[in-house]
Formats: sequence, structure tokens, C-alpha cells
Amino acid sequence: MAELVGGEVVTELVKQLFAVSKKAFRCRSVAENLAIMIDNVKPNIKEILYSGVEVSEHRQVQLRMFSETLDKCKKLTDKVLKCHRWNMVRQLYHAKKMEDLEKKISRFIQGLPLHILADVHHLRVDAEVRLDRIDRSCDSLTEKLGSMKIRGSESMREVLKTAEATMETVTDDGGFENLGVGLELGKRKVKEMLFKSSDEARLVGISGMSGSGKTTLAREIERDEDVRGHFGDRVLFLIVSQSPNLEELRSRIWGFLTGYDVDVGDTLPESTRKLVILDDVWTRESLDQLMFTIPGYSTLVVSRSKLADTRTTYDVELLNEDEATSLFCLSAFNQKSVPLGFSKSLVKQVVGECKGLPLSLKVIGASLKNQPEKYWEGAVTRLSKGEPADETHESRVFAQIQATLENLDLKTRDCFLELGAFPEDKKIPLDVLINVLVELHDLEDTTAFAVIVDLANRNLLTLVKDPRFGAMYTSYYDIFVTQHDVLRDVALRLSNRGILNRRERLLMPKRESELPREWERSNDEPYNARIVSIHTGEMTEMDWFDMELPKAEVLILNFSSEKYVLPPFIARMGKLRALVIINNGMSPARLHDFSIFTNMARLKSLWLERVHVPELSSSTVPLKNLHKLSLILCKINNSFDQTEVDIAQVFPKLTDLTIDHCGDLVELPSTICGITSLNSISITNCPRIKELPKHLSKLKALQLLRLYACPELKSLPVEICALPRLKYVDISQCVSLSSLPEEIGKVRTLEKMDMRECSLLSIPRSAVSLTSLRHVICDSEALWMWEEVEKAVPGLRVEAAEKSFSLDWLDE
Repeated sequence: MAELVGGEVVTELVKQLFAVSKKAFRCRSVAENLAIMIDNVKPNIKEILYSGVEVSEHRQVQLRMFSETLDKCKKLTDKVLKCHRWNMVRQLYHAKKMEDLEKKISRFIQGLPLHILADVHHLRVDAEVRLDRIDRSCDSLTEKLGSMKIRGSESMREVLKTAEATMETVTDDGGFENLGVGLELGKRKVKEMLFKSSDEARLVGISGMSGSGKTTLAREIERDEDVRGHFGDRVLFLIVSQSPNLEELRSRIWGFLTGYDVDVGDTLPESTRKLVILDDVWTRESLDQLMFTIPGYSTLVVSRSKLADTRTTYDVELLNEDEATSLFCLSAFNQKSVPLGFSKSLVKQVVGECKGLPLSLKVIGASLKNQPEKYWEGAVTRLSKGEPADETHESRVFAQIQATLENLDLKTRDCFLELGAFPEDKKIPLDVLINVLVELHDLEDTTAFAVIVDLANRNLLTLVKDPRFGAMYTSYYDIFVTQHDVLRDVALRLSNRGILNRRERLLMPKRESELPREWERSNDEPYNARIVSIHTGEMTEMDWFDMELPKAEVLILNFSSEKYVLPPFIARMGKLRALVIINNGMSPARLHDFSIFTNMARLKSLWLERVHVPELSSSTVPLKNLHKLSLILCKINNSFDQTEVDIAQVFPKLTDLTIDHCGDLVELPSTICGITSLNSISITNCPRIKELPKHLSKLKALQLLRLYACPELKSLPVEICALPRLKYVDISQCVSLSSLPEEIGKVRTLEKMDMRECSLLSIPRSAVSLTSLRHVICDSEALWMWEEVEKAVPGLRVEAAEKSFSLDWLDE
């Protein structure tokens, strides 16, 4: 039994579980959880088994049962690894079995007090460990002061501040050191990347937002026995900081790598394996100056930005709810759980506002320590409004994150601040954010996208990516942006400085039943805001008060309701260029007073989400400058009734039309073909549309035609073969579409076609004339159709895609 529980068998089992997590899609998460659980508990059980302490008969029975469960798990992983990935039935069966085993093992681990043996042992060890940590931090401080050149009092203060933070982290009992599964998972992944080092210098990264525990993870890597063994105890840890002395750091690294006191660039002795850990690196330029082209050593860079290759960078994961609560309670109560008699609801609310960020949990927990519950209630209120809980929170959390923004150019910083206009805990459609940035900052779409990617690389936001992310014709609305609430709070705090009427941004931090009273008290003079964000529930005529917004270019209306009266002051917003209306309720809302659109002559972008699209008629005043129209999860009703209205007259300059998840859309009006400016048409996830208008050939500017997931669409009109600029066609998941027009070869401009999970039986012979075609995505079963085209069209890549039927509509 001991051999199974604590020996090589478990080691092999953990390896196989990690292999399962990479191979078997259905078992991925449960296998990874099992591997981490078993790997974490193995040392404790080994300690019990080999300590010489007699285990009770009851415990022996429990260990024996655990041993048998591990044996079953081992046999199951053998089966999973042998199972073909296309055998979905067998995979589902194995996944269910593995979930059952996970529950059994989890119950065992929770029920068996593995720490019993450690009670005596750890009393002795804990003191040694804590003293060792203090020694390390003192050594680090001595090292810094000893090697530091006198550069003025400001520099000395910076060093002492850094050292103080380091001391606090390593000496505070139960600080970042016990972050649970997240830290162990991070250690494992970083170690895997480090151990793949070749004889050439290798760069591995740890990346994460401020206060996420990057340095803690790096320190754990520095102390890890496996890492020490792999690099022969030759590990150097250096803090670089925002204003580093690069000459001094280079000299120290060179001396460490050579083992001699020689000048940088001198001939090296025979190299050995070494690891340099560079913590708190701010720029790639600094990193480049601290790396050498020397075989046999690796560099681990720890930064708020992604400075290493994304394939060799570990993004620090935030704490889950249980881990976050434990860390918070350690700071607030000196124990890992809520004390008896204290409000668990209050603790849960505060922990929830921290969103798993270790720094926030520690700082806010410490600031609320020994405070009455009434004080806690005030802190919850302030946090929910994006305000700091107190001065300590502001100076130690907000200020640290604000420092990250100092490296941004002014325009990128402003783009970051615009994120405060969106609700917390909601996915922001990238298309919406692109539209806002384009209109506010006079950017091209591609430039705005590049700015967002840069912010993501700096861990100031997160891109939730569609599998096709980054491809040439990826639709922005397939991608979402999320942001940690603490980052959003910083954006709100910076935006809300100064006199209300003179701010560039007028933002509601959270949903309220009415407009802020502060706004109403200040509405006797105009507001200078260029972007206005309002987040409420249902609004009636009586709920609005008059506001003068002469400079507003972007208006974002977020609400949760089945009916909504639009604000009357929109009619006087003469500079409005982008309007976003998003209903977060369960069913589409009816908009009232839609006639106010009559005065929006400058409006270029309109986004309507989960609303009833107002009916258009011949009397509808044209939106003469509207370029982008996006209808998402809307009820179209009779808005596009072609007998009533000429769409080309209502939207004469429209370039991009997006209709997504509109279940009652049956057909597009033929008058849409009169909008000769149309560059892109995306009709996606619309289950009832059966055909397209016959006169598409009139759309001389059309380059992109996306018909993704329209299961009733039976054919494409032959007129698309006459489109002179068409570059991209997406007919994926159009399961009723059985053929392409015979003359498809005439579309000599076509560059890419996506036809995954499509029911095409063949492709026309004329396809060999698609001389511009560069990329085709289809099912593996359809590869044969393109063999002749591949031979005829040089440079064509035909790619087989794995099946992944879209079921995202089930979540709506």
C-alpha cells in the first residue's frame, strides 16, 4: 500500500493524468484537477507512512481504500490514453468515470486529516522556515544597499520601499505563500517550460497584472528543489524595477554567469547550466540589455507585460473563491476562515469585490482588521462604486496599478480609461470597443485593434478569443474584452477626478435605479464630457432630467428591462458619432421615443443589442452618415419589410452591416442591394433566413460576405459571381447549403473561403480559376474536393478544421 500511495506509481499516475489533460478534450479539466490534487497530497501521505509514527487501524483502512481508488484511476487513464479522440461516446463514458473518481478522491482528502503527523513536526519546522525567510529578505536588503551606488535620497527611498514590501511578503504568516492550487499549477507550468531549455539561452516569462502574485511565484521557483537540482543550485534572483541601473545589473549577471570577476564581453570559461530570474522588468528594452548570448543558461523574466514569447509565458491565474477567502481572512482575522459570530455575508461581499487579486485581498483585509461591521458596510459601498476602501487601499493598490500606466503613451492610456464606461463583470464586444475608440480618438480600425492587443499584452485587459482570432477576416464581434474590476476601478478613479461638468468622461460605475444625484445637482450648466455611460434599470420619461451634452461623441446606454424610454437629451447631442444600446435583461426590450434619431446627422456607428428594432417606414429620417449598423440578439419584427421602406434611402452610406442571433430574420430586403457603399455583410446565427436577395451584384464595394451558422440557407444567388471586389466568403455551419454557384470561378478577387461543417457535396469545376485564392478551411471529409484547385492555384493552403458545432446560443 505504501508503495502505491507514496512511490513511483503515483508519480507515473500524475504524469498520465497531465497527458490526459492535453490529449482528451472531454477529460481535460477533471484530469488536470486530479493530477494537482494527488500530486499535492502525496508528500503528506508519504510523511505519515515513513515517519515512524504509528497510524491507527481506522486510518489504515482509509489509506487502503485510497490506495484502491488510485489503482482504479491508473487503469482508467490507461484506457483514456488509448481511446481515439473521435470516439466521442467512449470519451464521454470515460469522463463520467473520471468525475466520479475525482469526487471520491476529493472526499478522501477533505476527510482525512493529513496534517495530524505534521502538528509536532511543523512546530519545529515553521520557526526555521520563517527565520529562513527573514534571513533571505535581510540578505536581499543588505545586497541592495551594499551594491547600490549613491544616487540621491529618492533612489534610497525607492530601494527601502521595495525592501520593505519584500520583507512584508516573506514574513507575514500565511501571506502569498499559501495560495493553494493556483500557485502549484503555476509552479508546475513554469518548471515545465524551464526544463525544456536547450543548450542555447532560453527566455521564459511570468506575466500578470499588478498584485497578482507574480513575484511570489518567482520566489517559489527560486526556492524549488527541482529547479535548484536542474540548475545545480546556480540561480540568481534580481529585482530590476521601473528605473534600473542597467550597467550594474549587467555586471552582476555577467559575474554570475562567468563565475569570475571579468569585464563584460571577455572570453568565458566552459559554460554550465544556470538560471537568472529578473523580477519587475518594465520594458523589453531593459530585458534585452540584461540578456547575453551564452549557451547553457536560462532567463525567467517576471513582468506586468508579456515580454517573452507567448508560448513560453505563464499568465498568473487569480485566486478562486476559496483561496481568496482564506487569504483575506488571514489578513483580516489572522485565521483562514470567518470567525464565529462575524457576518459571512460581509466577508463574501468584500472578497467578491477583490476578484481574486492577492494584493487587494491582503491590503483590504488588513485595513478592515479590528473594524466594526458598520465600517465594513461602508467599505463595501465604496468598493462597489469603484472607489478605494480607505487611504491604505488607495496608496498601496490603486497607486501600484496606476504606475503601470506611466509607460503608456497618452493615446493608449486614454483608450484604457475608456474601459471604465462599460459595466463590471460583463464581456465587452470588441466591435463595440473598436467603434468607441475609432470615434473618440480618430483611429483606424486596425490601429484601434493594435492598441487593444497592446493593452492585453500589458495585462490591462483580457481578450476572450474566438478560435479564429487574429486571422485576416476575423470578425471583431466574435471576440470579447474583459477587465479585472480593480483595473476598472482605477480607470474610473482617474476619469472621475476634477469638477464633474469639466470631465472628459461622465460614467456611472454601477447599475442604479436612477441617474446619480450628483449629475442632477450639476445639470444647470453644460457637461464637457466626450463619452457618456449610463447604467440603469427601466427608465420612463419621468426618470430623465434635462442634460446639456454639447461635446458628447459617444453615448453608451446599458440597462436591464423589457421597456426603455430613450433619454430626450439625445436629440440635442449634435456631435454624437457612436451610440451603443445594450439590454442586459432576459428578453428583448421595446425602445420608446426612437424618433429622437431624426437629429443625429453625425452618427456613424449604431449598436443595438437585445431590443426590438423599431419599425422603419418611408417617413423615417435617413441616417445619412451611418457607416456601421450592428443588430445583436434583436427582434427584427417588420423593420426590414421591403414593401414599406427603401433601406438604401435610410442608410445611404452604410459600409458594415452585422446581424447576429436574430431568430426572426427571414430575409433581407432587396433594397439593401442599393447601398452601393456596403463593404461587409455578416448574417450569423440566424436560424430562419433561407435566401439572399437576387441582385447582390449591385454591391460593387462588397468585400466580405459572412453567412455563418444559418442552417436554413439553401443556396447562394448566382449574382455573387459578379461581385468585383469580393475577398472573403464564410458559409461555415450552413448545413442545408449543398452547392456553390457554377460560375464561382469568376470571383477572381476571392482570397479566403471558410466552409467548415458545411454540407457541400462538391465544388464547381470553375473553382480552378480562383487565382487569388490563398486559404480554404473545410472538414477533413471535404479535402478531396479541393485537390484539383490546389494543383491549379499556386500558394493555396487547404486546411482541415476540427468539428466544433456552435452551441453558444444555448447560453443566451
